[in-house]
Amino acid sequence: MRSSPRLEPYKAAIDAMLRSDLDAPRKQRHTATRILARLVQEHDAAGLSYSTVRDYVRLRRAQVDLEAGRRVEVFIAQDHAPGVEAQVDFGEVWVVIGGVRTKCFLFVFWLAHSGKAIHRVYPTQAQEAFLEGHIAAFEAIGGIPTGHIKYDNLKGAVSQVVHGPGRARVENERWVLFRSHYGFDAFYCQPGIEGAHEKGGVEGAVGWFRRNHLTPVPEVADLDELNEKILEWEAVDDARVISGRAEPVGAAFARERPLLAPLPSEGFDPGTVLHPRVDRSSMVTVRMVKYSVPAHLIGRRVRVSLRASQVVVFDARTVVAVHPRVAARTGHRLDLDHYLEVLRTKPGALPGSTALAQARAAGTFTPAHEAFWAEARKVNGDADGTRELIEVLLLHRSMNQRDVVAGIRAALTVGAVSADVVAVEARRHATTGGKSSTEGGASGGRHLAAHHVVREERVVSLTQRRLTDPDAVIAGLPPDTRPLPSVAAYDELLPRRRTLPTGQEAQVSTR
Repeated sequence: MRSSPRLEPYKAAIDAMLRSDLDAPRKQRHTATRILARLVQEHDAAGLSYSTVRDYVRLRRAQVDLEAGRRVEVFIAQDHAPGVEAQVDFGEVWVVIGGVRTKCFLFVFWLAHSGKAIHRVYPTQAQEAFLEGHIAAFEAIGGIPTGHIKYDNLKGAVSQVVHGPGRARVENERWVLFRSHYGFDAFYCQPGIEGAHEKGGVEGAVGWFRRNHLTPVPEVADLDELNEKILEWEAVDDARVISGRAEPVGAAFARERPLLAPLPSEGFDPGTVLHPRVDRSSMVTVRMVKYSVPAHLIGRRVRVSLRASQVVVFDARTVVAVHPRVAARTGHRLDLDHYLEVLRTKPGALPGSTALAQARAAGTFTPAHEAFWAEARKVNGDADGTRELIEVLLLHRSMNQRDVVAGIRAALTVGAVSADVVAVEARRHATTGGKSSTEGGASGGRHLAAHHVVREERVVSLTQRRLTDPDAVIAGLPPDTRPLPSVAAYDELLPRRRTLPTGQEAQVSTR
């Protein structure tokens, strides 16, 4: 340290302040700024610069600790073998989700050898997010560290820190099952600031990613969209060279990946398991939020897997509902499909239903559905028209959304508001990929000479066509000028019935 004649008269006072810090709480010890302020106030010090005091305090504090017999922390550089060690931590981040600034949590899994990091943002840092983050990381890197993974004392893993020598911890029971399933060991750092340096790699990775990719505050529709962007950023970061290292992250990870332990053949459900009862509104309550399930489950208990970003509902081993998890303390999430069987018998309840409003907001109830519903009610009346719409909505259970919407548009084009017509047109769209059935060249059973004629085949409801607009020309059909069929000629035969003799009539009746 450079000599400083101006500081010399005050060194004894500074040493006294540093010795008083030996018994003071860590967060109430003197900083260089506070020492300089006291020298000015109590000792009339003049002409001292902050940098002069800071340099002296930095050196002298360690000496005072040694003179008092206190242990001085010495950081020793570590060499991490490939595939052996990883570190995990959470960091707070703010995200604008659907226009609302929301506090979320960044899960980071960091490989110590290569510096490869996996990031996911969750609405919570509860155990379900903790486990889900691990599963996402293991699948992303294609394996598991063969040595250990370092943690601080996160509640998702540790139920209690056992004070005393060593690193004994009382681990959460579900966390023990998770570690046993994936076959890795956990290394728990010292509590508080003393253990911060033991997993400095992941703490640095949290801050670097937050500054470089999450600043300014990202604006997304939902966290799924943000996590998709994160995958792209991680791919770009593979070209990054971490300070003090000789090669990019991606090159180091390419050598490390084959040395990881393989993933287990079976998956692990990261969700918290609950068993709520389905209420009369066909909903279950999970953490004060209501989620819909199929109506036939009313009154029964179901199994719910509460995950970081999803709520999955099981009836025995069958998945009956999957909802995005609602982060708020109250609210409800409804799926219109869960109420279709009930709405068949109560079609009047559909227009004002919450499930329909949420389907419209989510975009699953499209303008094509609206147009079909309006036309169906115009032709068949409100009740029967709504039932026809419900039959169309039921098609979504077995067919792709895109194909059903294409089927609706095709049916409306030919003026047929029938679920059967929509189903046929939707299957046609799925089979041809949206092309005309005559496109694509020759195929089995077709006459090659006819391929120069391009025709678009459509299913037409003739009965509905005649009832709605007898003079319309639809799908290339000529106007139908024929009179409606009549049975009047058959009615004339009734008074002409021949009366048979009694014997013959009996004879006929016994045959």
